[in-house]
Amino acid sequence: MNDQKGARRRGPKGAADTGVGTGAAAGKVAVPDDGGRGIKDKPQAGQVYQGKGVSPKDLLLQNLDHVLGLVYTLLSFWTRFYRIGHSSNVVWDEAHFGKFASHYLKREFYFDVHPPLGKMLVALAGFLAGYDGSFEFKSGELYPETVPFVTMRMILATFGVLMVPLGWYTAIELGMSQWACHLVALMVLLDVGWLCISRFILLDSMLLFFIVFTVFCLTKFNNQQSRSFSFGWWYWLIMTGLGIGCVTSVKMVGMFVTALVGLYTVEDLWEKFGDLKMPVRDQVKHWAARVFCLIVLPFLVFMASFKIHFIILNETGPGDAQMSSLFQAGLEGNDFSNNPLEVAYGSRVSLKNMGFGGGLLHSHNHVYPAGSGQQQVTCYHHKDNNNEWDILPLWEDAPYDPQAPIRFVQHNDVVRLAHSMTTRNLHSHRVPAPITKLNHEVSCYGNSTIGDIHDYWVVEVVDDLLRGSRANVDRVHALTTRIRFKHQVLGCYLYAGATMLPQWGWKQAEVSCVEENNPKDTHTYWNVEAHFNDRLPPADFKNLKSPFLRDFWHLNVAMMNSNNALVPDPDKEDILASVPFDWPFLHLGLRMCGWGDSQTKYYLMGNPIIWWGGATSLIVALCTFGVYLMRMQRKYFVMNDRDWNHFLYVGKVAFFGWILHYVPFIIMGRVTYIHHYLPTLYFAVLMFAHMLDHFIFSSRSLPFTAKGVAFGICAGAVVGTFWWFKGVAFGIDGPIGEHTGLLWRKVCSSFNPELT
Repeated sequence: MNDQKGARRRGPKGAADTGVGTGAAAGKVAVPDDGGRGIKDKPQAGQVYQGKGVSPKDLLLQNLDHVLGLVYTLLSFWTRFYRIGHSSNVVWDEAHFGKFASHYLKREFYFDVHPPLGKMLVALAGFLAGYDGSFEFKSGELYPETVPFVTMRMILATFGVLMVPLGWYTAIELGMSQWACHLVALMVLLDVGWLCISRFILLDSMLLFFIVFTVFCLTKFNNQQSRSFSFGWWYWLIMTGLGIGCVTSVKMVGMFVTALVGLYTVEDLWEKFGDLKMPVRDQVKHWAARVFCLIVLPFLVFMASFKIHFIILNETGPGDAQMSSLFQAGLEGNDFSNNPLEVAYGSRVSLKNMGFGGGLLHSHNHVYPAGSGQQQVTCYHHKDNNNEWDILPLWEDAPYDPQAPIRFVQHNDVVRLAHSMTTRNLHSHRVPAPITKLNHEVSCYGNSTIGDIHDYWVVEVVDDLLRGSRANVDRVHALTTRIRFKHQVLGCYLYAGATMLPQWGWKQAEVSCVEENNPKDTHTYWNVEAHFNDRLPPADFKNLKSPFLRDFWHLNVAMMNSNNALVPDPDKEDILASVPFDWPFLHLGLRMCGWGDSQTKYYLMGNPIIWWGGATSLIVALCTFGVYLMRMQRKYFVMNDRDWNHFLYVGKVAFFGWILHYVPFIIMGRVTYIHHYLPTLYFAVLMFAHMLDHFIFSSRSLPFTAKGVAFGICAGAVVGTFWWFKGVAFGIDGPIGEHTGLLWRKVCSSFNPELT
């Protein structure tokens, strides 16, 4: 229906404008000056200001956005750098990420659940500051004079500084009024949560920066859509892809902003698909450009960060056991050069599971609390003597004689594996495994003189990474030969998956015996890693190289498995943890250090006005959208096409950005803390400013004075709460009981002096 005579509208009496979807009202309306410069008033994307014959005043007005951006940047330097070295102790997760920087500077291989780019940037900060990598970064320990921790903090805080101008320019690119742009910049500048997390040797400042940068690039690209395939269009599409690659290379949380860009791209391409005037050739070019810039390019950046990671960390270190044996052989300083090549009876070996993320076959002097009650067998990702096993003949055969001729292990040999530390034998029987009940339990049983036929394992050679198929493998070789162990009696295969044992099993991986014979299941593949046999000569493994793609995939799966294992421990209470429902309305913060009277104390929380306002604005936005849809269905005039599209565009960026960063933490089972909400908060801030802009700052019915008063109230509240709570980020000195004014809500009990 195109008849709009009976249509009612939102707006001043007597005004008329273009209808939405169902038609148009007659006439035009003169838009009053709203004191701001929204998307309607912006210069077209790519416009170049003309400087010839322009007065200094005009030049200032033309570049006012940049002048204000510079002012906010200078203010951000003050907030991020002020008292940044006040605490000379290792604060919170500086104990982890400072230690990783030390490994980089010493080139020692380590393992962590996060991708390497952020930690390499921490190491770069240490290198630029003159740090030599000698400090251990123990939690709460005093920094020695040889560690330039203040300079390192300042370098990393620069990422937090740059969030503020990016927030300012993003609001401009989103077409918000100048009031709203100022409010976005103020909220990014003065939130004590973002401020606090940016002032230490952590990854979060980099993660936040790259998220904000990616959103900024996306908005810049959106404003180039009318100039497809121009230089500016290509430039900002490529920069968006680089932003995605960088943010995912810092933390996997970056996948959430990647999903936001993906949703935007799907909608954009779908609209172009419906444009019948667009040639098929242009359609294909649009698809190809998105695939290359937003999929291929980010993936190349992600892979490049791991390649550099492997190049730098070329020496053996504490994370060796997480990687394949062949990868470890390429590290300098490992002891594989002393290993004999061919495995024989009487050899003492460690067995590495070849499933991605696999560990070393392990046993210790603890028993299963149920089932057989025999000694536990697990997979362990750290090297120690409990990973060593002796390859021995069967019970009915003659005992191993070190003076007898050497007998090498071959395909289809039946062996007994005795745990070197306890002398018990690797054993399986018809007892359900502790977790994977469909599999048989694997245990250690007996000793050097007591055992039975359930200790017998058939060695099945799969292939060799250097010599090829089984037909070319005459003897089992250390590092390269892939083998399976088949239980001679039960016919099941020794198996190590990603299932973790409870606390009684020390959170190590379960080892069981699986009846299904799947020759392709790498979780049943093993190789000999460490190999000790005085009767055999050492081999030269220096020329062995593991393919990069295999190492890349292996490390990523190991990271994913380790991250999934970070689940709450029911046997322990984590007083620092919180649940996602605590975050939007700031029910709980996080103590970042000790709480003693003589210590400088930091408490990770947010600016209540910003957090509460952001969370509330999301609810208001949903209600507003619902009301507008109902009014439009009833033929009320809401706003013209341009304003409606802008309302939806900014709302979708903010709302779906918030949803994509928040909901996954509700679904996942891992332990969570309040700092996990800090990336999500950015989209709540955008929505808060968007709702204020929609109802107040860009309203055509409110006078300029009313808008100024509203802005003053909002900005004053943000500044005032920041000033009141600034100590939680700048550091609280003296007994906490002297700061009772920070007891702003009863549930925030971490400020209670009785808990110190």
